[in-house]
Amino acid sequence: MQLLTPDEGLLAVRLARGAIEYTIAKKPKPMVKLTPVFGEKRGVFVTLTREGQLRGCIGFPYPVMPLGDAIEDAAVAAALEDPRFPGVGKNELGSLDFEVTVLTVPLTLECAPQDRPAHVEVGRHGLIARGFGTSGLLLPQVATEYGWDAKTFLEHTCEKAGLPRSCWTKDNMEILTFEGQIFTGSFKGSV
Repeated sequence: MQLLTPDEGLLAVRLARGAIEYTIAKKPKPMVKLTPVFGEKRGVFVTLTREGQLRGCIGFPYPVMPLGDAIEDAAVAAALEDPRFPGVGKNELGSLDFEVTVLTVPLTLECAPQDRPAHVEVGRHGLIARGFGTSGLLLPQVATEYGWDAKTFLEHTCEKAGLPRSCWTKDNMEILTFEGQIFTGSFKGSV
């Protein structure tokens, strides 16, 4: 899968920011000339933080729509639809930072459950734990931010799925890895 260039990363940031400002502050969307990669189906997450604290994070782990549309949809959803937080207000925009994480396609770890920690590379891999009718996802940067090792990362991903932390050790639990390109932006001074 082709990585985005630094200039395409800036476009991704402009798309996310523009979609949120258009929806919340009623600002016109920026006129952005997108490169062909934005027409490819890609997974993406948009994460909003305020003073270093999570304020919203929504995305699409699988490539279900063109990247440009996915970025805009995920950005607006992170601002207004994350069930853990009230919607972002116009007065908050100037204090928000955000990340756009463009994902590779998730791949199932093909190893015995007890060998899974050895196949998870902290700082490179994000994880999806899927089984028992539910799933949970943590982006690659989460393990690094908290200083987790691979086993702890697996445990927290199971917990995110609403399952016992030790579920990753079960044969009937599917663990998937993916990678992400992270691009950052800010709303500071923009509203």
